[in-house]
Amino acid sequence: MVERTQAQRHVYLRTVRFADIDSQGHVNNVRFLDYLEDARFGMFHIDPHKAGDEPFKGLVVTRHEIDYRRPLGFRAEPVRVESWVTEIRPVRFTLHYEVRDDEGVYVTAKSVIAAYDVEREAPRRLNESELAYLKRYAEPA
Repeated sequence: MVERTQAQRHVYLRTVRFADIDSQGHVNNVRFLDYLEDARFGMFHIDPHKAGDEPFKGLVVTRHEIDYRRPLGFRAEPVRVESWVTEIRPVRFTLHYEVRDDEGVYVTAKSVIAAYDVEREAPRRLNESELAYLKRYAEPA
């Protein structure tokens, strides 16, 4: 269990690219996985690096679930990919997302992410600094 009194969401601003748009004039469903990947990369690699912390190494997605709420068309302003942690286990955690703007939610999703030792090619336990970082974005228990 995670002991938190207030959840903090990680916010990643994602530009809608022309290449994301399909023949129906909206972001193709598969392209939303790119939005989630970009947000995870920002959350676990770019932001810790900018803060002078060690970026996460060896994370693998073991499961994705995604629900499409409404179409997102091409636009000049970015959308927000908001991410937060809902479960932390010794080897894995669950990350929830909303792709949204002030008008509403386009996509909700979740990913189960496991810590992985690339050299041993095997799962590993999350270390103390990773656990502390994840708890910053954890939902209240």
